[in-house]
Formats: sequence, C-alpha cells, structure tokens
Amino acid sequence: MLVLFAKRDRAGCKVEPAALAGALDAAIWIDMLQPTPEEIRAVEAALGIEMPTREEMREIEASSRVYEESEAVFLTASLPVNAETDAPELTEVSFILQGERLVTLRYAEPQPFKTLGQRLERQGGFEHGEGAFFWLVDAIVARLADLLERASSDVDNLSTEVFGAADGQRPDLVAAIARIGRAGQLSGRVRESLLTLNRILLFVGQAESLPIAMRKDARSKAKGLNRDVYSLSAHADFVSNKVTFALDATLGLINIEQTKIIKIFSVLAMVFLPPTLIASIYGMNFEVMPELQWPLGYPFALLLMVISAVVPYVFFKRQGWL
Repeated sequence: MLVLFAKRDRAGCKVEPAALAGALDAAIWIDMLQPTPEEIRAVEAALGIEMPTREEMREIEASSRVYEESEAVFLTASLPVNAETDAPELTEVSFILQGERLVTLRYAEPQPFKTLGQRLERQGGFEHGEGAFFWLVDAIVARLADLLERASSDVDNLSTEVFGAADGQRPDLVAAIARIGRAGQLSGRVRESLLTLNRILLFVGQAESLPIAMRKDARSKAKGLNRDVYSLSAHADFVSNKVTFALDATLGLINIEQTKIIKIFSVLAMVFLPPTLIASIYGMNFEVMPELQWPLGYPFALLLMVISAVVPYVFFKRQGWL
C-alpha cells in the first residue's frame, strides 16, 4: 500500500503505482506499508533509487542499515511491535531521506505510525520530509520510554508480591518467573531498538546527501534526540539489572522451597529409621530370641519403636531444624 502526504496534509492519500509519477511532485512523504513488488518498482522508478529488500533490512551490520546512495540517505531501525502481548517482537523500518522528501518502508505497523493520524489532525501535517522523519523518531523514542516504564513497573510490582508477602501468601513462583521473563524480553527488545536508533541518528547528523540548508537543523535535532536515546539506554541497563536480580531472587526462593521439602523427607527418614531397624531385628525369627517367647514382647517392641521415633523428632525440634 502506498500512501502519499503532501505539505500540511491532515491525512494521507492512497495511490496506485501507475498514478505515483503524477502525484510525486506534491508529496513530501511516501509511506510504503507491506508494498507489493509492483509498488516497489514504481517508487524506485519515480525516485531513481533502489529500495532495500526485506532481507537487507534484517541485516545487522551497519553498512546494510545506514548508508548514502543516489543522493539519498538510507536508515533502517528495529522497532517493537505487539508490545502489549506476551510475545513482543521487532520489525524493521527503513527511512529514506532524499532532498526534502521522506520515504518509509515497513512490513508492520508500530505504535507511532498508528497514532500518526492524530498528530496530523492536531498540528496540520508537516512542512517537509525531514520534519516527518524527526517527528517519527521522537514518537518512537517516547514509545520506547513508555515500554521501559512498563517493564520496570512490572518487575517492581512482582518484587513486592514475591518478597513482601509471607511464606504462605507468596504467588506462584513459577508463574512469577514467566512474568519476569516477559519483562526481560520486553526490555531486551527496547534495548535493541535503542541501539539501532542511536546508529541512525549519529549517521543522519553527518550525512552529506541532505540539502545544505537542512544539515545544520538535522544535526541539531539528531543530537537532541540522541541524548534521549542515551539516557533511555542507561535506564534500559538499569531495568535489565532489576530483571536479573528479580530472576535470581525468585530462583533462590524456589530453591529454598525445594530445600524445605527435601528437609522434611530427610527428617521423616531419620525418624522412621530406628523403628524400622527394631522391626527388622525382631522380624528375623531366630530360634534363640528370648523376646519371642515373652508375653509382653510384642507391646515392648511397639513401645521401643515409638520411643525411637519420638526421640529424634524431639531432638530435631529443639535444634530448630523443623
């Protein structure tokens, strides 16, 4: 799908590939969402550039994600999607700055693109593609900050539930590990996204393909946004440490619970070992065993087994092992 935005447009306009060339002069932003091969060829022919393939967008080396070609700046970032679910993912979005025009190539719809209509309606569109680009990056940074706050809050709430509750009131620790894992996965996705944003902001601030009149402004905006990215990266490290601590502590509590269970079985084994030994001795049925002919032999053996079980129990209890 191709959506064109003209200067000060309050809404985008869908166009067919055949009509792209005629509508290109007024467009400052071309948004390509899950484009077909025909749509990609139409954009390439109209702009005189070669769009990155989806495989190239997924490459992790810098040369495939940030580069200048055909007097255009190509920038690819990884953005979180499905962040509200239990399985947050990353999707690649390419930003192409050519003159005063912006082209975005994406195969999913991150949250900043979903809220784009509200921004256009409220502020009346953009003056040029560079403005749209920096607004998108600013919205992405704000979105990543919200996700980090949510992950941090989830870990804090879980820590309060797990460590602040009494032994009998703690939540399911296995379920707690799953919640910690989701928070860790989300913070990891955010950290990876921040890394790609830092890369493209550094590059766009030094790009030579931008018009001379735009370079100083672009450098200033990129520097300001990069400060936010650095601060969020530091906070992401902090959240990651909190997740690691919560995971280690929860695993420690699980080990303590398991140790208590093993201790109970060990104590039971020690309690029943002496009675078992006594029963084994009197169950051998040798001919020369005076107690076998004694009328009180059976009650005596039972009493002896009870005493041999009670004595270890009382000893363990006084030692505080139970």
